[in-house]
Amino acid sequence: MAVLNITPDSFSDGGQLFNSAVKMDAVIDQAARFVEAGAHILDVGGESTRPGADPVPEHLELERVIPVIEALSTRFDCVLSVDTSTPSVMQQSAEQGAHCINDVRALTRDNALEVAAATGLPVCLMHMQGTPQTMQVAPTYDDPVRTVLDWLMQRVAACLEAGIEADQVALDPGFGFGKTLAHNLALFQNLNAFVKTGYPIMIGVSRKRMIGELTGQPVEQRAVGSAVAAALAVQAGVHVVRVHDVEATRDALAVWQGISQGMQ
Repeated sequence: MAVLNITPDSFSDGGQLFNSAVKMDAVIDQAARFVEAGAHILDVGGESTRPGADPVPEHLELERVIPVIEALSTRFDCVLSVDTSTPSVMQQSAEQGAHCINDVRALTRDNALEVAAATGLPVCLMHMQGTPQTMQVAPTYDDPVRTVLDWLMQRVAACLEAGIEADQVALDPGFGFGKTLAHNLALFQNLNAFVKTGYPIMIGVSRKRMIGELTGQPVEQRAVGSAVAAALAVQAGVHVVRVHDVEATRDALAVWQGISQGMQ
């Protein structure tokens, strides 16, 4: 899954595809590069959820996201994901050709469950402690793995009750969303606990603080560390890796796959 941030303030690539308006030519060019490099999914988001990010008004998120979904749906033969927690964005994205919903708030906003169910689209539910404004202010857990897993399963139950089919649900532990490095490492080391739920698992660690803390590298130099983490995640059974550096990740996965098959 390749990240297309239509925002001015995302932590890694804010402003590349949007400042005061959508840079549609740049969006299409970036999407084309991602698909050519091997991306199977394009994840379009109009709200930065980096630590401390300000909320985005609904009308502005719609202005950023919907034209992009419409443009990409007519140009690329790949899965289009909309990265949103806003019900109106979910609905209009579905109408313009989106194939799935990726929600960092796990459909907890008012009416999000009902709207997501009505679209009939698959959903990815992510765990976040707190909000983007507060999540990295001293996050605490007694047992991060059990807490995150239990909470996600509660959200699965809510989806099933709302009419979303079990085979339309994926889970994301939410690396970096209300977690310290120790919490992130505990989750990564126990990815098998999430895989064992039987639901597809997606992770996003690309260029995040945990990669920087482990490597000492600034955001723009975290491609190698991110690609290694992606390969380790796939080795643990993760189904989707959400990344900024598609080509580096593709190569890391190709090497992992080649070596793994050669050892069998």
